[in-house]
Amino acid sequence: MDKPIIQPRFKDSPHFRNFWEKGNGKQLIDFSGAEVSFNNFDQFSPYFYHVDEMGDQVVKDVYLAKKFHEASREIEAYIRNGVSEADNVPESIKKLFTQTQKIPDWLDYNLLKNGAELCMRSNLDSLISLRDYCLMGGYDYAYLNKPLVATEALKKGAVKRLSETLDFWVNATRYDALELHAKGYEFAIKTRLIHSYARLSIKKYYKEWDTENWGEPINSWDMMATYIGFSLVFLHSLQKLGNTFSAEEEEGIFHLWKYVGYLLGIPEQLLPDNKKQATEYFYLWTSVQPPSDKDSILLAHSLLNESLENPILKFKFERKNLRYLHICCTWFLLDDEVCKRLEIPDVPAKNLFPKTKMVINKVYDKFVSREARIKKGNKDQMKVLEDYLRITKNSNFH
Repeated sequence: MDKPIIQPRFKDSPHFRNFWEKGNGKQLIDFSGAEVSFNNFDQFSPYFYHVDEMGDQVVKDVYLAKKFHEASREIEAYIRNGVSEADNVPESIKKLFTQTQKIPDWLDYNLLKNGAELCMRSNLDSLISLRDYCLMGGYDYAYLNKPLVATEALKKGAVKRLSETLDFWVNATRYDALELHAKGYEFAIKTRLIHSYARLSIKKYYKEWDTENWGEPINSWDMMATYIGFSLVFLHSLQKLGNTFSAEEEEGIFHLWKYVGYLLGIPEQLLPDNKKQATEYFYLWTSVQPPSDKDSILLAHSLLNESLENPILKFKFERKNLRYLHICCTWFLLDDEVCKRLEIPDVPAKNLFPKTKMVINKVYDKFVSREARIKKGNKDQMKVLEDYLRITKNSNFH
């Protein structure tokens, strides 16, 4: 079957124009010096129908051929011990691990370190950015969310989903996390196989999947956009909250996610090296995405109400206050139009908290050393992750 040819179908739609001419898209262009156009559209659009076949084959050969826990144990052993040509393992395993164990020529460990340090140094602002801008903003792209709907992620609940995202992000952004067989490397491979497992399940069981419009489930182009969320959108968010970063840190964050993307099986030509490229790539991708639909609103509200359901904070008033603070940050970081589409509640004095954060960050920049901030940020982020892992082990959140 020939792959459908896709057009930049929403390029004249109000949601696309407003984002890129007045909203955060315009800010991203100003921030990055990007020169956006549709000249390269045909170079990128075929990836809407492209998937990680290497990962899919491993899932077919291992996960679908054995009991789940046996398969998981087997994969874990490959990740931790490595796979060589001489090993008596399925061909698909050799192929996948030959790719992930090959260090690309472009990899620069010093840049990985700079990227990791920025993630840690930005402390809770990193987590606010991931949650209230990257994740919430992603819900406005209706087709991007379809795999979440198809795999019934809503039923699993936002607490569990956030916990998993946080676990992955924290473990990928520590010192030396992406060395072969280290924890970040392990998370990347496991995440890649989870994507393949989900994709094969959707194709088998979810008869309503609309490939022509939505692309293949968890396709390479959508993956690119997701990882631009972790780099470009993340940086833009940190900047909005009053954080500054050096040219080395900025280059480092793109390098770190480029390598994670490589381990996840995203084609290298989709992985940007800098904010200019990232913005230009992102522009093309957004032109095939319609704005929020009813599923987007459900996902957004599930994320907002996570603060109320999450038992990390003991008292109800603390949970309500945390929800209020996330709502304030969402309005501050996302375009008003996006917040209205996602039906984010309007709250009083919504700029107070984010503006206070900006002031505090300026003070921190002046008086607290970079080393001290990296150390404190790492400690605080690990504490949040521990809290999440502790409560999701609780049976209510399976």
